[in-house]
Order: sequence, then C-alpha cells, then structure tokens
Amino acid sequence: MESTSPAMDRDSAGEPFNVLGPEAELHQVVVIGGGAGGLELVTALGDKLGKRHRAAITLIEKSRTHFWKPHLHEIAAGSMDLGSYELNHLAQSYWHGYRYRYGEVVGIDREKRLVTTAPYVDEHGEQVIASRVFRYDTLVICIGSLTNDFGTPGVKENAIALETPGEAARFHRRLVNACIRAHAQSEPRRPGQLTVAIIGAGATGVELAAELHKTTRTLVSYGLDRIDPSEDIRIILIEAAPRVLPAVPERVSLAARRLLGEIGVEVKIGAAVAEVLPDGVRLASGEIIPAELVVWAAGVKAPEMLKDFGGLESNRINQLVVEPTLQTTRDENIFSIGDCAACPWLGKDGVNVPPRAQAAHQQASHMLRQIQARLAGKPLKPWRYRDFGSLVSLGEYSTVGNLMGGLVGGNLWLEGYFARMMYLSLYKLHELALHGFFKVALDTLARLITRRTEPHVKLH
Repeated sequence: MESTSPAMDRDSAGEPFNVLGPEAELHQVVVIGGGAGGLELVTALGDKLGKRHRAAITLIEKSRTHFWKPHLHEIAAGSMDLGSYELNHLAQSYWHGYRYRYGEVVGIDREKRLVTTAPYVDEHGEQVIASRVFRYDTLVICIGSLTNDFGTPGVKENAIALETPGEAARFHRRLVNACIRAHAQSEPRRPGQLTVAIIGAGATGVELAAELHKTTRTLVSYGLDRIDPSEDIRIILIEAAPRVLPAVPERVSLAARRLLGEIGVEVKIGAAVAEVLPDGVRLASGEIIPAELVVWAAGVKAPEMLKDFGGLESNRINQLVVEPTLQTTRDENIFSIGDCAACPWLGKDGVNVPPRAQAAHQQASHMLRQIQARLAGKPLKPWRYRDFGSLVSLGEYSTVGNLMGGLVGGNLWLEGYFARMMYLSLYKLHELALHGFFKVALDTLARLITRRTEPHVKLH
C-alpha cells in the first residue's frame, strides 16, 4: 500500500481523489459503519467538532441509506414503509458537518494509519469508484453484526436472514406473492403452502411472528377471500433453547409465550434445526416441517472481515476485543463499538455486554467524550453499561418487558400499552440523536397523517 501525504487522501494508484485543504491539519477521525451506533457517533462528532473545525470527521459506509435494524421485522411483515424511515447518508453528512464516503473497507495498515476501500462497480459492470485510501488519527469500527447460521446446511440457499432492508423487503414480496398465488390457484394447496417457519425465538423471531400474524390477516382482507387466515396461514416459531427469548428474564419469556399462544403462533422449543430444505425445515429429531418461507433469525456474529483484521484481537464470533475504554486491545488508536465489539461488562466477571441497541446508543455517547478527551490530551475513561431492561413488541397485541436500574430505581415489570410506549420511545431516542426535537416532531406528525390515507399493510 502506498503512503499518503497529510494533505490529501489518495486512491490505490497514488492519485489524489479528495483534497482536504485546511482540514488536512486537523485530527482525522474515521468511523467505519453507519449503523445505529456509528451514525449517532458521527452526527454528534460533526456537530461538536466538525462544524467547529476542531477535527475532520469521515464516515465510511457501504450502504447509501440508514435504517434502524430493530425495525426490519416490520419491513418484512409489511407494516412499515421503508421509504418513510430510511435516512440518506449523504444528506445527513451535509446537515451535520462530517464527510460521508461510500465504500466497503477491505484492508488496514495500522503502522501508517490507513484504511483501504474496495472499488465499487455498478450493475452494468462499470467502475463508479476506484479503490481508495483514507488516513486516520483515530479509527472507530462499528460495522454491526450478522445472523449466525452455525454452519447449518441449506441456510444460505433456502432461508432469508433479515440483516438488511433489502432482505426484509425481499421477504415481504415473497410473502405477498405467496398469498396471491394461493388465492388464484385452482388446484388444492400443497403441504406447507402459506406456512412461514421462523428459526430462532429471540427478539427478532418473536416480534416477526406476532407482526406477521397481524399483517397476513390484513393482507387477506383486501380481497383475497379464497384464503382463510385461521385455517390456511401457519406461523411456526422454532427455538433450540428450552424457552422463547432465552436471553431475557424468564418472566418476560413466559409472558411472550402466552401471548403468542393466544394469537395462534405455533411454538416449538428445544427443537434444533439440522437442515433448511427448499420446501421446509428438517429438525435434529428427524421431523420435517413443510414451509413455503423460512426465516433464519438464530444467533449473531460479527462480519468475517473482522477475523484477524489488521492483526487486531477478535473472539470466536469475530467480534473485536476491546478494553473498558472501548480501545482495541492491540492498538490504542483504534476503537470499536456496537455489536461488532466484545466489550467487558464491568462488575460482571467474564461477561461481555450483550448486542443490544441500547448498548450501541450508550457507547456512541461515550465515544464522543473519549474523542474529545483525546483531542484535549486527557486520559480516557472506562465505559460502564447501564442495563435498562428488555422490551419485546408483539405488534398490536401487546408489548412485554422489564425496566431496570437507574431508569426506574429497581426492576419494574411492564406489559400492555405503557410497555408499548416505552418500546416506541427507544426508536425516538435514536431519531432524536440524529435529528433533534423539532425535526422528529414534524416527521412523527407527518407519518401519523400518512397512516390515515394509505393501506395499513404494504401491498407490493
């Protein structure tokens, strides 16, 4: 890799592509990944440092838009319009005083403090962007997580993992097509037709099952009268652990299981999946469950690229191991936050902070202070995770969960409307971090008005 001068970044051939001018003398902060934590971080850095010319802030992200990942199940079910909730990275960078650079990071030179992005080629085979090199003084890696298929045969070929808005939208199109096909066909329905098998009863699987129960019935009510949703549509939730929502308190799990049973979602616990078939699922017990659509929502891991990324320490699921200061263990200039970071939970020996949106939100706020401290030459402080509990939404049916710690001064059990409002507030906190109160209030009002003039389920 060819070195760059401090005055500019260069492409892989050594040609300058982005002359920084006076900003070249500033502290260069590069953030890789524009997910929940990364986007909140660069927005705050841009507002606090970029606009005041105290540091040059750059976001490198391989997607052009941002979408809050906990809402993907609503895109898949059709109860949320992707276009109304996507955020354009280029516009956000313009509004908040940082640079957005489209690209996928493929290499790092820790000695020279350089990161390299791959060339981008469009669908016609034409190169849009050449390979580029970016210099950093402080690097923050926050590229999120992927579902973990644990090497199960047939997952990649036959199941859909709700990892991106594109995957969620693809599932929804297949769901709508399946319902239209079943309504129009003259022959009897085959076994497993209009059955959705969801593998993994964590938060994503449980919330998707409840949301699908509601939206499939709404979809059928728009004139697909040859389908009886109570008889023809089956939603099966499969979990290898002995209970649904194994990572949350048992009381939350039991309440969710009860509510799922009340709305007719079939739950199989203690059922390990041996293979995903083209037309169903084969369990380790030998049982075959016919299904037209299969969603894989079991387990998480960090992307493969982080395995031995630049010699940084990673764990068995590819997460970068970090100190309590959020610095990686082998390089004090590189930090990591969010799902891709294995961060110790201070006060709990040997336990890492779980991959939750609330953790990424807290880490982004702490990273802002850490970078400000680096610029001022002050010592960095350890980050302490504050667990505010778990909330799981079952759509219009209910929301269950518990609030913990400093938020309520103890452990408060929640269910019903109030829990639903607390669940919705989690996303509002994310929006407030990105846009501020005035814009969030206007956007919320606009969405409420739009919901009254459009179908409650996306039909295409």
